[in-house]
Amino acid sequence: MDKQELRKEIRNRKRQFSQDQLGELSLSAISKLRKHPKVMAAHTLLLYYSLPDEVNTHEWIDELVAEGKRVLLPVVVNDKDMVVREYTGKHDLAEGSFHIMEPIGKLFPEEKYPEIEVAIIPGMSFDDTGHRLGRGKGYYDRFLTKLRGMEENHSERKEADGTEVYKIGICFGFQKLQEIPFESHDILMDEVTTN
Repeated sequence: MDKQELRKEIRNRKRQFSQDQLGELSLSAISKLRKHPKVMAAHTLLLYYSLPDEVNTHEWIDELVAEGKRVLLPVVVNDKDMVVREYTGKHDLAEGSFHIMEPIGKLFPEEKYPEIEVAIIPGMSFDDTGHRLGRGKGYYDRFLTKLRGMEENHSERKEADGTEVYKIGICFGFQKLQEIPFESHDILMDEVTTN
């Protein structure tokens, strides 16, 4: 199957579940992330404010902020680029396109991107080796490529403490496949979490 066919297949699988069922599956996936050593140790995390068909992150994001962690949320600008905004509470959200809540908090400057320790990345699908199938617009692909380039430019941090952003793909179990089509420039997730 090509990427378009796979996206269609995953959308069909999602339609077989009610919002309540997806909510229950979300609890299981988020529970794993709550206990994840990398997440627990991180001070600055990139997450996503979930869409109705994604693993629900809304409550967990507020919990992380209450714990004193810096939570960053991506938002697409000019239908092309993804920027990152700091989330400190519900007041940092506003209804955007298609009645979807979008982050409007303080812009997190690009020069600080190397401070991101863990990135929780949604996807239409992931495979066993960490390849990601997105929605087809390339927002995360471009963002992760930019992030990787910045990490390479900040190699002194990597050498000093051995860290770089740890990428965790997240999806429902029925979205994970053995293999998805990929390109040589695709950035792999370090691991994938499901329910």
